[in-house]
Amino acid sequence: MKIKFSIKSTIVLSAALSIFSSQLNAWQLMTVEAAEFGSKIKIGGTVIPYKEVTLAAQVPGRVQYVAGSEGDYFQKNNLLLSIDDDDLLAKRRAALAQLSNAESSLRNARVQYNRELISPRSESTGTMPGMGMPSLFDNLFTRNMGNAMGYGNPDVERHADLYSSGSQVQNAESAVLKSRSALEELDANLRDARSIAPFNGKLVRKMVEEGDTVQPGTPLLKFAHTQFLRIQAEIPARLIFGLTKGSLVDVKLDINNTYTKAKVAQIYPVADQQKHTVTVKFDLPEGTPGGPGLYAEVTIIDSTASRKPVPVIPKDAVLYRGSLPSVYILDEQNIARMKLIRLGSDYDESRFTVLSGIKAGDRIISAPPKTIKSGWTPDIQKMSAGNGG
Repeated sequence: MKIKFSIKSTIVLSAALSIFSSQLNAWQLMTVEAAEFGSKIKIGGTVIPYKEVTLAAQVPGRVQYVAGSEGDYFQKNNLLLSIDDDDLLAKRRAALAQLSNAESSLRNARVQYNRELISPRSESTGTMPGMGMPSLFDNLFTRNMGNAMGYGNPDVERHADLYSSGSQVQNAESAVLKSRSALEELDANLRDARSIAPFNGKLVRKMVEEGDTVQPGTPLLKFAHTQFLRIQAEIPARLIFGLTKGSLVDVKLDINNTYTKAKVAQIYPVADQQKHTVTVKFDLPEGTPGGPGLYAEVTIIDSTASRKPVPVIPKDAVLYRGSLPSVYILDEQNIARMKLIRLGSDYDESRFTVLSGIKAGDRIISAPPKTIKSGWTPDIQKMSAGNGG
């Protein structure tokens, strides 16, 4: 009986043999190491923007313009929202007219003061009753006669007139200052009618739309700096002593099980009186996937717990027979034996801690082939090179 192989079947058989061979050659022999490991506690947190502000209405009015939608990017000083300012513009024009009148009154008061300083009214003959004689006669005889008889004092009168003119100048200056202050207040209200981006970022939430009527204090928009992300977590007070600003911690993001490192950015100085926790913010590396609002886990080492060396093994060395984890070790005769183990928590993103079942110095097989079983004897020479045979 002759067996015929087609080209297609030959290709399939070759691919299967290649896959089987790669599975056999992927494993490595590793010696279990012991590492100092304290009690690690995972704390849930939330991804937040680096900075976030809520822009609220400062003046009453109707929303006239809203720029873009949630997720749109804006640069610093871009206009985000404006409120109808027709009423404010009318008040500003009235304030400008009032300021012009006040400045005109100030100029007139200064002219009157200079005239009193140069040509005093107390020495003008036009203000004296006289005796029906020419002004020269009144100036020579009437004024001197009245002064000699105790009627009037030209020096006192001149001082009073100068003081009165000076008071008019000061009142006019105060009126100008008041008008300018009213104009500056209206200009400030006009600026408050426009919401400007305080930094580069994204519009993350709109609370109003065009046509809405708002009052002072009404939330309008939420704007956030999302290029850099942070994690905010409530850490139990007893764990705070193991954290310092700038130290690194392991974090896991709830997006494709992303593991990374985060830096302690801020530790609040006061603990919550009800929960007895302290708010801590962690800076994530630039380019970390995800966005604000995601769930994250922060791994904190309990510095108050006893620290002792524990076995640490690669995650790909662990096999599961049902729900029980196990590894394959090589005994003194270089024969593979299956060992049931009890796993601890993650040491890092690629290694487990082991509570029981193996000890430091044992030889284990990392990434064992799927066909492995107890009693298998690998090639020692290839084992020393890091591959199996």
